[in-house]
Amino acid sequence: MRTIDQWLSEYGESHTNQTNKLIHWICVPAIFFSITGLLYCVKFPIYLAEGLPLNAAMIVLGLVSIYYLSLSIRIGIGMILFGIICLVLCYMGEKFLDIPLWFLSLLIFVIAWIGQFYGHKVEGKKPSFFKDLQFLLIGPMWLMSFIYKKLGITF
Repeated sequence: MRTIDQWLSEYGESHTNQTNKLIHWICVPAIFFSITGLLYCVKFPIYLAEGLPLNAAMIVLGLVSIYYLSLSIRIGIGMILFGIICLVLCYMGEKFLDIPLWFLSLLIFVIAWIGQFYGHKVEGKKPSFFKDLQFLLIGPMWLMSFIYKKLGITF
């Protein structure tokens, strides 16, 4: 099994162009949020609190968190916090937006992926997930690793 450093290093190989990196800083979190939003719309008849049914996003984020924690406890904690922020935004979006969360999430998903592919066109390299689908989960960790480095947190 690869270490977190190996995953991040290999992911970074196809993300060296500054324009592509900037696009990733916008699009990777947007895609993460949009997938969370789409899954949030899949509700189960189990209520965690008044007006808060269990949804597919909570389950998937729980499973993904196990994967993140297995690679790095510290970055895993950061990813869990980001996942919770996405869940809160989804909850607020359902309550206060005039458009359905699924529609907003789908729109963000499509626009962000267009941005991602444009970034890789500029980079001149294929997206990492063409090589291994696990890179779809590594992208958000790659960004989190930069935040950690900026804050002086080792992982």
